[in-house]
Amino acid sequence: MPLTSVPVVPAGWFRDRTQPTLAADGLVLRPWRAHDAAAVCAAYDDSAIRRWHARTMADHDEARAWIAGKRAAWQEERAAEWAVVVTPGDTDGPGAATTLGPDRLVGRVALTHLDLHEGYGALAYWVVPESRGRRVAVRAGTEVLRWAFEDVGLHRVEVEHSTANPASCRVAHLLGCRPEGVRRAHALHADGHHDMHLHARLRTDD
Repeated sequence: MPLTSVPVVPAGWFRDRTQPTLAADGLVLRPWRAHDAAAVCAAYDDSAIRRWHARTMADHDEARAWIAGKRAAWQEERAAEWAVVVTPGDTDGPGAATTLGPDRLVGRVALTHLDLHEGYGALAYWVVPESRGRRVAVRAGTEVLRWAFEDVGLHRVEVEHSTANPASCRVAHLLGCRPEGVRRAHALHADGHHDMHLHARLRTDD
């Protein structure tokens, strides 16, 4: 049955394009690469990342499969995922300059649960322990939101986090994602179902 609504973003928008590399105030957001496997495994050794993202990474083979899944998600228009990196000689503080050379993983940022017809996505992020407290998630998330609204043309991006995770809540507020309520017992974690705080930002928001 034909829909009466017009898609916000046409089907094929992602599939017909190469995923871009983005610059975010001293950070580089680039597509995941197979050689990131060791750094991904190290990230998932962190108890906070495991807890809030409800998964582990057993070995490099599993990490490479995870990375391959991110590339497939772009082609299938389900998600856009980036490795957040800095390069040698840079710090991951605001205002750092980008230089050439091998890079260092400091985090992940993603638009997941994409629905191009509705113009919807969900923002996800994590930061490795040694780079926390440097606004990595805020700077990376700010650039992804700009790209999502200005380049892709999405209408709405949500952030959802456990109510027991105040750090993620602070990031959502700093990104201008307005609180909209609590989804009770909405997400299953290792210790049971968590209430989830929902934030959202619209393309038309200030």
